[in-house]
Amino acid sequence: MMNMNVANPSDALLEDLSEEMIIDQPGTELTDIPASAPRRDLPAMMRKIPVTLTLEVGSARISLQDLMNIGPDSVVELDVLAGEPLVIKVNGTAIGRAEVVVAGENYGLKVIDLDGLNLDMMAP
Repeated sequence: MMNMNVANPSDALLEDLSEEMIIDQPGTELTDIPASAPRRDLPAMMRKIPVTLTLEVGSARISLQDLMNIGPDSVVELDVLAGEPLVIKVNGTAIGRAEVVVAGENYGLKVIDLDGLNLDMMAP
């Protein structure tokens, strides 16, 4: 389990990974590593890497002049029709589509399809 008491989540990830894997050090031969040392496969380690999941509503291409004229009551038309699914992105890369739903007091997403992510590679 990841140590949640560390201030930076990346530090906690590195701490957990360092406990579970052997880091290759110059001058260290495979025969120097004890047989009892833990070995982890790459997909298991990859599942612990934090990623940013975002939903993209749409986009608009406007001139700098139009951008300068945007104010509190401005409306910018997007390139997506109302009611169309939103794009799911992981670290900026599109992986599927979703709809916005209400989950308790927060917004959530309902996945419609995932087509840009190889989930089989990440399976335990």
